Amino acid sequence: MKFLATLVALTASLAVTALPAHAEDAHAHPAKKTVKKAPAKKQAQPKHEQSAAVDEDDREPDVSTSTHAEYQCELGNKVSVYKNDTDDQHIALRWKKQLLRLTRVETTTGANRFENRKNGLVWIDIPAKAMLLDSKKGAQLANECKHPEPVKTAAQ
Repeated sequence: MKFLATLVALTASLAVTALPAHAEDAHAHPAKKTVKKAPAKKQAQPKHEQSAAVDEDDREPDVSTSTHAEYQCELGNKVSVYKNDTDDQHIALRWKKQLLRLTRVETTTGANRFENRKNGLVWIDIPAKAMLLDSKKGAQLANECKHPEPVKTAAQ
């Protein structure tokens, strides 16, 4: 029991003497303040660019001089794609009796991706297949769309 009492007294005296030494050290070397940076905000498109993209999505596409291709998709779905040789930044897409203008979006994978932001449609075309997505609902509309030969061209 005497040993335990001595151990407690020794520990207490060490703790008391360590505090002033630590306090002196803290005054000699003030602690650095750590400042957390706020996460970088996504740069939003300026309003005039956003409205230009939506206005572009609203325009009725002119398919009179376009190459037309019918894609046969799974579950009997069909998608018609109209491309113009002079404009590789846009396509027209017919889906469920709707003809929409889609604008190219750059990708890092090399896939051809076109979007109509107003309606939420996304057309992704890769060498093996293509698919149509609804980005607003987060759903696939047509998948396993096989690449056809062009049905008709403006010259024909």
